[in-house]
Amino acid sequence: MPSLILLMIAGAAIAAWWNASRAAAERAEALGRDACAAANVQWLDHSVHGTGVRLYRREDGWLGLERSFRFDYSEDGIERHVGRMVLRGERLVSFTGPAQGGRVLPFTPRDGGQ
Repeated sequence: MPSLILLMIAGAAIAAWWNASRAAAERAEALGRDACAAANVQWLDHSVHGTGVRLYRREDGWLGLERSFRFDYSEDGIERHVGRMVLRGERLVSFTGPAQGGRVLPFTPRDGGQ
């Protein structure tokens, strides 16, 4: 009986991890798409790719997950450029992406980054 309980706990932990990962990827996808639309550039592949996960200390002292993503965009339809973003939970903390005139565009998510 104890092995069944441990198996159920492990299954719940895996499901929670997968759900949080998908939510972060969907948030990153929306941010990348909105940034490309704001900069009037083409968002390539219509996807983001997770590049890393690490622990960080939240403001309340607990540990949280920081996820890094990359996406590709094109200013002219020929050359590919790489954009990167970092999310802590659902909060955008770092963004490098579409540029216009050699400078990175200021970008504010529609929902204020929350």
